[in-house]
Amino acid sequence: MSIKENYQRIHGQLPQGVQLVAVSKTHPVSAIQEVYNLGQKVFGENKVQELMEKHPLLPQDIQWHLIGHLQTNKVKYIAPFIDTIQSVDSEKLLTEINKEAEKNNRIIKVLLQVKIAAEESKFGLEASEAKNLFRQYSNGQFPNVEITGLMGMATFTDDQQQIKKEFLTLKELFNELNELNQLKTLKTLSMGMSDDFPLAIECGANSVRVGSAIFGKRDYSKQNI
Repeated sequence: MSIKENYQRIHGQLPQGVQLVAVSKTHPVSAIQEVYNLGQKVFGENKVQELMEKHPLLPQDIQWHLIGHLQTNKVKYIAPFIDTIQSVDSEKLLTEINKEAEKNNRIIKVLLQVKIAAEESKFGLEASEAKNLFRQYSNGQFPNVEITGLMGMATFTDDQQQIKKEFLTLKELFNELNELNQLKTLKTLSMGMSDDFPLAIECGANSVRVGSAIFGKRDYSKQNI
């Protein structure tokens, strides 16, 4: 199937109110432009260097989401234009984003990435750390950041019950944090990728990150490291 057919098929599966983040990592500017021309405005990249190369070559109303692990020393490069950083996995990183957002006279939206997978290789905050950061934010810390929600990546497995359990764990934390503060509520629950986004939506996700199901297989030989 073509990129257009893939996109229309995925888009047609999403309930109203569920955001699609088209994950364009390793894919060329031409493919991103094609999907943009179909009406998609939100794209996700996972490496700062690749995002920096693509950003000036594409329409400036694209809402870029950084979804990969972010090092603190690279925040300054994307702070002027990034819409949302989905991968905040430490207080140190959140502090740096707040600092760079202030320098750019911006408020940057972020999601707290929570570790829900059994795999050691996955990044993310423990639930207790996420609660602590949200509590600090609710008390007025990080004024140049808006914590809009949570993000999680399930274990890479065929066990649907395990994936469902992990998604429901994040949904439970999402609900719990929303009960902590009625003034600063979380809106976005980002779960699910190409292989498991329907299950994620079933478990409460209202934002999904879909790449290969739209763009096809990734060519990592062309990816910038």
